[in-house]
Amino acid sequence: MAIIDKASVPVRTGSIYPEPYASQMAGRSSQRLGDAGGLTQFGANEVILQPGAQSSLRHWHHREDEFVMVLRGECTLVQDEGETVLRPGDCAAFPAGDPNGHHFVNKTGAEARFLVIGARMNPETAIYCDVDLQVELKDGKATFTHKDGTPYQEERT
Repeated sequence: MAIIDKASVPVRTGSIYPEPYASQMAGRSSQRLGDAGGLTQFGANEVILQPGAQSSLRHWHHREDEFVMVLRGECTLVQDEGETVLRPGDCAAFPAGDPNGHHFVNKTGAEARFLVIGARMNPETAIYCDVDLQVELKDGKATFTHKDGTPYQEERT
């Protein structure tokens, strides 16, 4: 399949995060374009951020490279050294193993979109910089733990 009909690709909302973090992703959705095209070696997703939404918890990957290109609107990239506004055409790269965590926040009043491309390492571990959380991704399953490796118990409200 060479051409992907974006209109037929489901828009996914919500998060795989446990609470209280899952609800912090309100206003974020995505389309798994690479999956729609049958890709297996890397992921390609269009992430849609409504005003005030964030892409994820600030994180970094042990083994996975990530590449982002802003398609529409403005996204504020948040890293250890501060914030940088990215506009359509601007790109950012996040090499595997670099503990300078990142995420994107839409601080504007208009929708923002970006393309994220990442390796599909199996297994993979991601560390969330600002909270006591990490995830191991293995064979399509996500297992959340505290940074010391103890199991994470989702908070119930």
